[in-house]
Amino acid sequence: MKTTISPTRAVGLVARREFTTQIRKKSFLISNIIILIAIIGGIIAYSVFSGGGDDGNDATVGIVGDQSLAQPLESTGQAMAMTIDVRGLPDEQAARTAVSDGDVDAALLPAADGSVTAITESELSTDLHTVISAAVSSAARQQAMAAQGVDVAAVDQAVSAATVHVDALDPPDPEKGQRIAMSIAAVVLLYMQILTFGMFVAMGVVEEKSSRVVELLLSTVRPLHLLWGKIIGIGAVGLMQLTAYGVAGVATGLATGVLTVTGTAVATLLATLGWFILGYALFAVLYAAAGSMVSRQEDVNSTAMPLMILIVAMFIVAFSTVDNPDSTAGTVLSWIPPFSAILMPLRIAAGVTGPGQIVGTIAIMLVVIGALSVVAAKIYQRSILRIGKVVGWKEALGR
Repeated sequence: MKTTISPTRAVGLVARREFTTQIRKKSFLISNIIILIAIIGGIIAYSVFSGGGDDGNDATVGIVGDQSLAQPLESTGQAMAMTIDVRGLPDEQAARTAVSDGDVDAALLPAADGSVTAITESELSTDLHTVISAAVSSAARQQAMAAQGVDVAAVDQAVSAATVHVDALDPPDPEKGQRIAMSIAAVVLLYMQILTFGMFVAMGVVEEKSSRVVELLLSTVRPLHLLWGKIIGIGAVGLMQLTAYGVAGVATGLATGVLTVTGTAVATLLATLGWFILGYALFAVLYAAAGSMVSRQEDVNSTAMPLMILIVAMFIVAFSTVDNPDSTAGTVLSWIPPFSAILMPLRIAAGVTGPGQIVGTIAIMLVVIGALSVVAAKIYQRSILRIGKVVGWKEALGR
């Protein structure tokens, strides 16, 4: 007598079986540990060698003897968005030692005629050279005015308001570099996860079909329950893996100062996870249908090739819009499934989309997933028990 179980229990049992089978593979565990170490180690290494979130324009300058240049150096540096740390040095030998040991970026030796000799390891950076030159010129000007009996303080107060205010029509985004980095990470991860776990679904279907295990399973559960159990179980593994990668990357980036946009980083991570679920669901049903149409694993590529081409096209389009996510092509395609799955996290990371588009694209994606699920389920039911030759798309869709 045929045993029957409820649909929910049937799907749950199949999903649990697929999930445990995947995570218990030694290769799965080892590869993920290696990838996590690479992610965390790579971010830490970048933080160390790039100085993390520190401003690369900051500098330490030593001054021998008279410290009258200290205030002009600090004020000029501040005007150029640089922090100049001024240190007093007793003599020229101490100055050379400080430069050689890396304690200061440059050491200044003021001369009686107002000129200054800058001691440096190799050469002054452009910004630091500009700051020192401006400070020396300013100090010399103040001394000359004082020598002529001019009230330097009154002059400084009189000209203090003569500053330039910039009104940019398109001001630069100081967070653009971090947004681009997060966009690239989201695109690459989504591409790899959807492609990899979609193929896992197809290969799993073929494996059960070629070994005739599916015939035994279908004596207990319905084809649709088997289909959705497999998709949910394998998808849960992919989501868990992607979550581990994302949390490790974001947490390490924030901890090391490589990432400073906490809100954007968390929003991008959540968007990537959410859109993986939608993108995977869309392709998984199609990969399952493609897998059910063949009886040998080496034949999977013949039916799954159109899906692989589509995923690669999504990746190319997304990568081409990373620098300009608000382009016409990026904006239009982000509304069209399956491109939404990889373009929307990119647009969220870039901050060029709003709640309206997010809700709208999710709704469209769900409708398309529902429609494709009906078609894929029809193909799966008609093809899963057909052993031998490859079932053509026309035959699988036939009435």
